[in-house]
Amino acid sequence: MVGRIEGVGGGTTAIGIDLGTTYSCVAVWQNGRVEIIANDQGNRTTPSYVAFTDDQRLIGDAAKNQVALNPINTVFDAKRLIGRKICDSFVQNDIKLWPFKVIAGADERPMIQINYKGKDMQFSAEEISSMVLIKMRETAENYLGSTVKNAVITVPAYFNDSQRQATRDSGIIAGLNVLRIISEPTAAAIAYGLDKKTTSGRVKNVLIFDLGGGTFDVSILTISGSVFNVKATSGDTHLGGEDIDNRMVNHFVQEFKKKYHKDISGNPKALRRLRTSCERAKRTLSSTTRTTIEVDSLHEGIDFQASITRARFEELNLDLFRKCMEPVQKCLEDAKMDKTAVHEVVLVGGSTRIPKVQSLLQDFFNGKELSKNINPDEAVAYGAAVQAAILNGEGGEKVQDLVLLDVTPLSLGFEVFGSVMAVLIPRNTTIPTRKEKVCSTRVDNQTSLMIKVFEGERTKTSDNNLLGQFKLEGIPPQPRQVPQVTVCFDMDADGILNVFAEDKKSGNKNMLTISNNKGRLSTAEISRLVLEAEKYKSEDEEHRNKVKSRNSFEDYAYGMMNTIDSIGCKLALKDKKKIRDAVNSALQWLGNNELAHTDVTNDKMKELQNVCNPIISKMHKQGWWWRWR
Repeated sequence: MVGRIEGVGGGTTAIGIDLGTTYSCVAVWQNGRVEIIANDQGNRTTPSYVAFTDDQRLIGDAAKNQVALNPINTVFDAKRLIGRKICDSFVQNDIKLWPFKVIAGADERPMIQINYKGKDMQFSAEEISSMVLIKMRETAENYLGSTVKNAVITVPAYFNDSQRQATRDSGIIAGLNVLRIISEPTAAAIAYGLDKKTTSGRVKNVLIFDLGGGTFDVSILTISGSVFNVKATSGDTHLGGEDIDNRMVNHFVQEFKKKYHKDISGNPKALRRLRTSCERAKRTLSSTTRTTIEVDSLHEGIDFQASITRARFEELNLDLFRKCMEPVQKCLEDAKMDKTAVHEVVLVGGSTRIPKVQSLLQDFFNGKELSKNINPDEAVAYGAAVQAAILNGEGGEKVQDLVLLDVTPLSLGFEVFGSVMAVLIPRNTTIPTRKEKVCSTRVDNQTSLMIKVFEGERTKTSDNNLLGQFKLEGIPPQPRQVPQVTVCFDMDADGILNVFAEDKKSGNKNMLTISNNKGRLSTAEISRLVLEAEKYKSEDEEHRNKVKSRNSFEDYAYGMMNTIDSIGCKLALKDKKKIRDAVNSALQWLGNNELAHTDVTNDKMKELQNVCNPIISKMHKQGWWWRWR
C-alpha cells in the first residue's frame, strides 16, 4: 500500500488500532511521536473480551475479570470467526473448545448466541469486534479529550478479502471512518524501521516474525530510505497463543481425570479457571524452567495442583512451534531470497516470548541474533498510528515522506474452461498493480461470457474463494476460440480490485468492483448494527449513571452514620435516632434495589438529605458543628 497520499482526515486526529485475537491496542501520533494509549485500568493493551450479564455489557478488562463466573456469556476469539463460514473446519474445531455457543446464521455466517438481560441474543463476529473497537475508540477519546472518527485498523497479512472486508465492517459499526486496513507485519515493520530509515542508499532486508494470540504472519520487507517495500508474506490465520493454551488445558484435563477419575471437560467454569492458570503458567515458563498450576475447588470441591516443566510444555507444543518455521521458508522462497540475505529478524506478538520459538527461529537463521528492540505487544498499533498520521496529513516531515508498498496476500484470477483458475495477480504482487489476459469463448456463436473472479492458491476454482462475477454481452457470433476478450485486473493501494472485460472486435465492455458482498453484511444490516451499537452505548452510559448515583447515595448514607457516631452526646437523642432510622431505611432500600433507575435513586437520596441536612444545619447554627470539628 502506498502511504504518500493526500490527507483525508479533515483536521481531526486519526488513531491506529491493533485489533488482536486476545488483546487489542490503540495508539496516536502526537507531539512528534507515537503515544500508546493506556485504558481506564492503566493497561496499554486491552483484552478482546465482551461479556453480557443480567444488567450490563462489559468490554475489555472488566469482561475478562469475570469470565470464570460467566463463561457461557463471555465472548473472546471473535477474530477467529470474522469473515468465515460456520462450515469452516477451523470454526468447527474452535466451537468444541469455546464455552459460549456458536450457531449457523444467514448465509452460513457463524453467530454467537448469549443471554443478555434475560434474553437469548445472537451476535456476529463483526458486532463483537465492533464492541472491542468502540472500547479502543473511547480509550483514545478519553486520552485526547476529543471525539475520534478516523482510524487505521490492522489485520493479519494472510487475511483474505472476506476477512479484511468484515474487519472494515466492524469499524463502520463502531462509528469509525476506516482510512485503511493494513497488514500487521507491515505495521510492525514501520515501528521497527521508522527510526532506522536508511539514508546511505543501502537496502536493508527485514523479516517480521509475528506470532500473536490467534494468528501467525511472516513478512519480508526491504527498507530503502523512506520506502518500505513488502517483498513477500506468508503465515497461518489460525495459529497462535490460544492453540498453545489449548494444548496445556487438554493436558491438565487428562491429569485431573487420571488423578481423580473425574472428567471436567463438560464444566465451562472449571475449564475457564484452568485456562486462566494455564495462560499464567505459559508466561511464567518463558522465564523459569518449572511452574505450578493451582486452582482451588476446580471441580466438585476438589482442589487441583500440578506442576509442569518447560521441557514438558515444549514437548506438548513442539509440532506447533515447528509449524511456525514452514511459513518462514515459504516467505523466503516467494521473495526469492536466501536466509543469509536477511539483515534483521524482528519479533512481534506476545507468543514470540516463548524460548523454544526463539531458539528454533535462531537455529533456522544459523544462530543469528534476533531483534527484540521493539515491544512485541505494541509494535503493530505503533505502526498503524504512523500510517494513520500519514493518511490524515499529520506527522510532519518525519513521516510524510514514508512510502509503504504492500502486497496481495492471495493470488487473484478468473475461471477458464475446465473450472480452472487463470491467475492474473500472483500472491505477493506489490500493489497497486494492473494485469491483463486474453481469453475467448467455449462454444460456437457464443455472444456472452461470464467472468467469475476468485482468490486462492488452488488450481480448481471450486477450491478457491469466489469474490464476484459479471457477464460481458454483445460479443459478435463467431466460431469458438475466435473472439478476443481482454480481462484486466486493476488493484489500487487500498486493495480494492476492479475487473474489466472488453471484446476487442465490438468494443463492448463491462466491469466489476470487488466489494465481496458474498457472505458479507449488507448495507442495510450495517446500518441496523450501527443503530444497535448506539443503543448499547446508551445502555452502558445509563448503567454507569445508575452505579454513580447509587455510590453517591451510599457514600452520603454512611457518611451521615459516621457523623452522628463521631458527634456523640453533642446531638440530641431524638435527632440522632431520626438520622439513624433514616439512614438504616436508606441502606435497606439500597440493598433491595441493586440498580434502580438514576432518577429514583436521586429522589431517595434527596429524601434522606431532607431528614439529615436540617439537623446538621441546626447544629451548625448553634455552633456545635464547628466546636466538634
